[in-house]
Amino acid sequence: MRLALVHDYLNQRGGAERVFAHIARVFPEAPVYTALHDPRATGDLVDPARVHASYLNRLPGSGRYFRYLAPLYPRAFESFDFSAFDTIVSSTTSWTKGIRVPPGAVHVCYVNTVSRFAFAYDDYVGGLSSFQKIASPFVKNLIEWDKRASQKPTRLIANSHNVADRIMRYYGRESTVLHCPVDLDRFSPDSGEGNYFIVAARLLPYKRIDLAIRAAQIAEMPLVIAGTGPDEKRLRRLAAESPWTRMTGYVGDAELNGLLGNALAAIVPGEEDFGLVPLEAAAAGRPAIAFRAGGALETIVGGVTGEFFDEPSPQALAAAMRRFDPRTYDPHVLREHAEKFSPASFTEALRAIVEETREKN
Repeated sequence: MRLALVHDYLNQRGGAERVFAHIARVFPEAPVYTALHDPRATGDLVDPARVHASYLNRLPGSGRYFRYLAPLYPRAFESFDFSAFDTIVSSTTSWTKGIRVPPGAVHVCYVNTVSRFAFAYDDYVGGLSSFQKIASPFVKNLIEWDKRASQKPTRLIANSHNVADRIMRYYGRESTVLHCPVDLDRFSPDSGEGNYFIVAARLLPYKRIDLAIRAAQIAEMPLVIAGTGPDEKRLRRLAAESPWTRMTGYVGDAELNGLLGNALAAIVPGEEDFGLVPLEAAAAGRPAIAFRAGGALETIVGGVTGEFFDEPSPQALAAAMRRFDPRTYDPHVLREHAEKFSPASFTEALRAIVEETREKN
């Protein structure tokens, strides 16, 4: 088997990149192709020696302003030459679906979400006014390309039933569900004695972190926000208006483990495609409070590993924070729940899917 791996970009750290790191471990000899690469950001996740970045990586400022390059990604991925390979495994939120593979080769694509510019453009870029003004004229063409690209892979894998439903709705294709793995080794159960709630996320508008900041102010309960992203300036201005919210910026794995393990609970204020945070919190022995929608319905067991709020409003989340009782949750039960999403299970299932696809094609 001559196999290559592809991921959208390896210039930032997030759930998609951590999942791809597990894919890369399944096939340790395979070269990795991506649009953009910053080894300072992801070198510990994927060996930089394996990575082949597209010509976009040479553009000045491409790492910092990579979202502005959206109209250029289709051509960049189509330019990769996979003629030496008979099997390609890709991981995507938007772009790798469109790669060109040689006749007879199979392409198995792990889909973290249907492209957000295709089904939730305003939610995805809301608040990022400069990006919205630049990208908006190109969106129609990108949506048309995205639909064509979605038909190219031999097989689609969805990271959740939530995403599988979207794949059927927007692309008209069946997909195999394989839940994301959680990095169990990064977390250890703790006591939750920190007396604060935590949001750990990439700071993007659709994640609705503004809702959590307002909810903490209404509930008068401490909130820690760990992460960075393009929505950071707006969120810092909003947090500055409340004495209840503290923003940490980027935190490393050890610090995140401590912050999660000592929190009362993790908060997931927006609708996630899958969302690793409830499982990471469970691995650290803490429950989650999440909006009752999307992937959280697949990773949280109500009353056992977390709780839900039903309206995407600060008032509804504040009410959930007020009624939350951490004493009803057992850190060991939470950890056992997280272990159901182990990397070992993911690895075994992914290997089987790739082999089955090769045999059938």
